[in-house]
Amino acid sequence: MIDAHALGRRLTGNEVYIRNLLTEFAKLDDESEFIAYISEPDAYHQVPSEFEKSWVSPNPYRRLGFDLPARLRGHRPALVHVQYTAPLGCRVPVIVTIHDMSFLECPQYFTPARALQLRLTVGRTAEAAACVLTPSEFSRRAILKHYQINPDMVMAIPNGVSAAFRPVDREAAARHIADRFSIRDPFVLSVGDLQPRKNHLGLLRAFESVVRARPDLRQHLVFIGQETWYSRAVHRAVERSSVSDRVHFTGFVSDEDLVEFYGACDVFALPSFYEGFGLPILEAMACGRAVICSDTTAMPEVASGAALLVDPHSGEQMGRTLADVLVDSQLRLRLERAGLRRAKLYSWERAGRLTLDAYYEVAGVAPRWELAQHARAAS
Repeated sequence: MIDAHALGRRLTGNEVYIRNLLTEFAKLDDESEFIAYISEPDAYHQVPSEFEKSWVSPNPYRRLGFDLPARLRGHRPALVHVQYTAPLGCRVPVIVTIHDMSFLECPQYFTPARALQLRLTVGRTAEAAACVLTPSEFSRRAILKHYQINPDMVMAIPNGVSAAFRPVDREAAARHIADRFSIRDPFVLSVGDLQPRKNHLGLLRAFESVVRARPDLRQHLVFIGQETWYSRAVHRAVERSSVSDRVHFTGFVSDEDLVEFYGACDVFALPSFYEGFGLPILEAMACGRAVICSDTTAMPEVASGAALLVDPHSGEQMGRTLADVLVDSQLRLRLERAGLRRAKLYSWERAGRLTLDAYYEVAGVAPRWELAQHARAAS
């Protein structure tokens, strides 16, 4: 049983994660029975057709307190896989994916109520879980630092990058963006919900310094991401800046449009203060774009020499690096090539296989591919 309530709810990384895992499970395992619990009509078609679907409330209190416990009692699965929080009164083995520990390490980036809720529920889930999954070694170390868990029970399984993210013709992508979003100038791109840890204000200040130092540059700045409780601060900062006419907000966009944005941009920037992985880094690299990202948390682990790293607290360094990439076409080309090579090392197929291995280990059953290997060895 898999809690897939994130599907169709624009929960960005959480939604991308569970959608891709379900797709890979359908390819890899045709012997197990999978039940996906969904909360939105749009989610129905995102779950493989051969998997059973069951509806649960989108309200987290009802879902975790009533609906999921009732479904578990009825279905009696071998295990349940959740993200961050298990349902109350769960009497089957739990596998939990904790993408990052920002709610404990950087609570200032959350509303007080949200930070408290995560602190209480994630700790309870992690310490009772049969297995904890996380996408990076950075996050694995953070989990072990905060929770009293057997290290052997915490596995780092890197995320993949979907095949949908690929190089596209730059001019065609630029036309698509101009037609659909009325952005007709070259641009710097950043992807992430409007929340404080994504450091939109730092990137805005860096971009402002670039325009001030190099007025000959034509680039605009594009922020892709959902509006949140923090949006007002970002919009207000843009309105007060000297580059307000060169900054664009798109809100949430589909993966199809996101590929075109990556394809059309001159450089991608993710100057976050905290990331448990940093999936947009790989998406931009897979689309053949130069990447600038922070030198903190999991981002150096993901980029691994294929991006330029900056101190997210230093607007001066960020602006200087951004200007260098925009002006130096050879530097940009080297980063684009290095990024393409780096992105090829990450696949959802591998993530799916390793996650299924964890399922089978918790369930006490050898995976089908392991049984096949034993059969070949015996023959």
